[in-house]
Amino acid sequence: MYSTLNVDIRPGEGLGIFDIGASLWTILDRLRELHHMFPQVDVKYDPDASAITPIIVHVRPHLDLLFSGKSQRLHTISVRRLRDPNPPVMLRYNDTVISSTEEVLRRVVVNRMFGPTYPGDELRYPGLWFSFEDDSIAEGIQGPPVVDREQEVKRVFISQKGNDGKGEDALGEVKECAVMEGDVSRAIVKIHDGIVLNFYGSSKSFHVRLGETRAQDLSMELGPPSRIHYKEDERMSIHSSKKHGDGKDDRGYFYNYFDHGIDFLISDSTHIVKKIVLHTNIPGAPLFQRYKRCSWEIEGSPEDDEDDTPPRKRFYDRFETISHFLDPHGTPSSMLLDRTDDEDDLTLPSSATRLYGYGGIILEVTESSQVVCVMLF
Repeated sequence: MYSTLNVDIRPGEGLGIFDIGASLWTILDRLRELHHMFPQVDVKYDPDASAITPIIVHVRPHLDLLFSGKSQRLHTISVRRLRDPNPPVMLRYNDTVISSTEEVLRRVVVNRMFGPTYPGDELRYPGLWFSFEDDSIAEGIQGPPVVDREQEVKRVFISQKGNDGKGEDALGEVKECAVMEGDVSRAIVKIHDGIVLNFYGSSKSFHVRLGETRAQDLSMELGPPSRIHYKEDERMSIHSSKKHGDGKDDRGYFYNYFDHGIDFLISDSTHIVKKIVLHTNIPGAPLFQRYKRCSWEIEGSPEDDEDDTPPRKRFYDRFETISHFLDPHGTPSSMLLDRTDDEDDLTLPSSATRLYGYGGIILEVTESSQVVCVMLF
């Protein structure tokens, strides 16, 4: 027996603990923490376009959460099965209960609470609309609307104001809003140099330079890391050109910023950044949901001195396109990586990825040619 799902409707902003514009990573992490309240969660996406697919999170039996494809931000919330008592759901608006297992939400109640709106099969208000159809989004008016004051509301939708739930808006990107402030909006990759981080709600940027930026600089600009992890896996060192025992042993440690989708490998001795890893958070990939999506862009060389817009390839571009951008002469040989090798109890339908190395940059690529992470060194 689960307690009542008691949530407040905030038109254009959210429902209960779910904020329009929040990241997929944040919402799934919150649902994991509240597993006792939301025990049934399913994630659905298009595996053929996993880097840019809109994602639907079904929080059974009452909630459907639609996330935008590129930014992975909460776009639309749907509340359904309003009369289902397992568990019961209670909807509030301005501290007034408008729907519960005892209180049926009808057209007349909506008109009374929210005022007049344009006629149609649905009642639409800025950032909020009410549907009288079961488990389906109406696609406009089908014939003359039937106005029945006692008609029962079957589904409630919350989205950003200005989005009417039709056409391109239904699958578009979420406009920048307050809940995004402080998050990385874009990471510009400069090979052999580092990354430039841009942030929502701010005009300033942060340039992280390889071999120059210190751990304390990261803490000052990005806050303390989510985790500090000391590097222990040295298996890749067998491919290094250095001989065993050459130089001082400097394994380093990682600053993991899961909430930005970035790892920084820092030198033990100098505490300076020597490697950067950017994560794409692609559904179905081995590291899905470990990190928030980092919207990276690899910057190339300007065509001439007067070119203010150097070419870039982005996280949603296919590997073949990015590889040609990095090396027009051909694709380098790759190494196979299976991230389940170290996890005896972990099984994934597509656990293997390949590592492709270029000058100063390594790409980790799935079997479907999606780049799941970028490593700079």
